[in-house]
Amino acid sequence: MMSFVDSDAGPVEHRLVAAARPGAPTIVFLHEGLGSARLWRDFPDELCARTGCGGLVHSRHGYGASAPPPAPRRADYLHLEARQRLPALLRALGIARPVLFGHSDGASIALIHAASGHDVAGMVLEAPHVFVEEETLAGIRAAGEAWRGTDLPARLARHHDDAPRVFADWHDTWLSPEFRGWNIEDLLPSIEAPALVIQGADDEYGSAAQLEAIARQAGGGCETIMLDGCSHAPHRDRRDAVLGAATRFVATLA
Repeated sequence: MMSFVDSDAGPVEHRLVAAARPGAPTIVFLHEGLGSARLWRDFPDELCARTGCGGLVHSRHGYGASAPPPAPRRADYLHLEARQRLPALLRALGIARPVLFGHSDGASIALIHAASGHDVAGMVLEAPHVFVEEETLAGIRAAGEAWRGTDLPARLARHHDDAPRVFADWHDTWLSPEFRGWNIEDLLPSIEAPALVIQGADDEYGSAAQLEAIARQAGGGCETIMLDGCSHAPHRDRRDAVLGAATRFVATLA
């Protein structure tokens, strides 16, 4: 059941999963660029049950039923989320030293957050982006065609109060000239938390170069997994493999 908490730019839709293991960390689930709390479905509950951890599932401002963002999106929106809005939400809910489970945009937010001096126990990163590559832009252009020619608007409207704005913010920002040079590789050596990076071999929004850049430069150490038969959402396409790998990784953090 969703609740709301006042945080930074207004109420945030969220739900908490109770920890089954005393002293276990909270896993904070950070959704993709078109995602929301509800789009995780029951994946967070199963991962928390397997690990004994608590969980926080939320929709960022402008997503799901959370308050709209107070200003138009800028090219540095991922830094804003990582350095201002995520810390404010964690403070509001009393969550310290979480495990971050980020998908796509959410994985980039996790990396920036961990590199910016915030205390993080570890990170599971699905399909992360650390720079803009042509594969990403081609995938976003294809999504634009799907938005104009399929039932994608109706499907997104089931999960967002303002689906057209959610799509436009994501699509237009990534394809803008201002975003073309976005790159966070310089932040990676500052990360102290260990990471598990998971990518699908058939990811339509990025190549293995993203995974390789993190493995090469992340300061806290990094395990990488490339999954066959998997596109941009490993926790949906290869659920059991992701659950197993993430459960093993979280156990090492103890």
